[in-house]
Amino acid sequence: MSVASQDNAMRTGRAARVFIYVFLLVFALFYLLPFFIMVVNSVKPLGEITGGNMIALPKTWTIEPWLSAWSTAQIGVEPTGLRPYFWNSIKMVVPAVIIGTIIGALNGYILTKWRFRGDTLIFGLMLFSCFIPFQIVLIPMARILGILDIAGTTPGLVLVHVVYGIGFSTLYFRNYYAAFPTELVRAAQIDGAGFFQIFYRILLPSSGPIAVVCVIWLFTNIWNDFLFGASFASGGAAPMTVALNNLVNSSTGVREYNVHFAGAIMAALPTLLVYIVAGRYFVRGLMAGSVKG
Repeated sequence: MSVASQDNAMRTGRAARVFIYVFLLVFALFYLLPFFIMVVNSVKPLGEITGGNMIALPKTWTIEPWLSAWSTAQIGVEPTGLRPYFWNSIKMVVPAVIIGTIIGALNGYILTKWRFRGDTLIFGLMLFSCFIPFQIVLIPMARILGILDIAGTTPGLVLVHVVYGIGFSTLYFRNYYAAFPTELVRAAQIDGAGFFQIFYRILLPSSGPIAVVCVIWLFTNIWNDFLFGASFASGGAAPMTVALNNLVNSSTGVREYNVHFAGAIMAALPTLLVYIVAGRYFVRGLMAGSVKG
C-alpha cells in the first residue's frame, strides 16, 4: 500500500514539474519573441523587412545594419552613428555608479553604526526621495546645473544621477549594515581604529553582496534613463538613449528598420551583459541583509 502511494506521489510530482516547465517555457518564449524579432531583423537587408518577412530568418545575412548604426547612421545633423554617444554613456555611467555606491555605503555606515540625534528623520527623508518622480526635480536640478555652469555636459548628468540615486543606495546599504554586528565596530574603536579605518577595513570588505545589488540597480537605471539625458544634455554630450531616439526620428525617406533594430540592441547590450555576469548575485545580495542575526 505504501509502495503504491509513493509511486502515485512520484507520478504526481513529475506531472506537476512538467506542467511548470512547459508553463514557464511558453512565457519565456513569449517574452523573448520581441528580442528575437529585433536580432533577426538587424541582420537582414532592408528589402526582406519591407517585404513582410519580419519573423522569418534572413535569406541573406548581413552586418551592414550594425556597422551603419555604430558609425555612419544619421544622428541629428551629423552621420556619426551611435559610437560617440555610447562612450558618452560610459563616461556618465561609470563615475555615477562608483560615486553613488560609495556615498550610499558611507550613509548606510553612519546611519547604523554612528547613530546621532535625528538620524531616523534624515533616513526617512532620504527614503522619501526614492518616491519622488523624475519630472518633479527637472526645474530645480536645471537651476542647480546652471549655477554650477555644468548644464548640457556629461559631468552635469553624473551629478544628476548621483543625487537622484543616493536615496536608493543609502537604503540598500543601511538595511545591510543594520544586520552587521555592532560589537565588531565597538571593538575596533577600543583598539583605536578611526571612522574611515573601521569603514575600509571592517565593513567594506564584507559589503560585496549589497555592493553588487547597488551597482546593478544604479547601472541599469542610469544607462536606460532618457528623461534626464534629454533634459540636461545637448548636442555631442547626449547619452546613448537620446541618440537612439534621434536615430529613429531623424530618418528621412525610407526608414532603415534594420539599422534601428541594430541600434536598439546596442543600447540594450550593456545592461544585458551586466545581468548575465552578475545577475545571480542580485537576489542573493538583497536577501543577505534581510534577516538580522
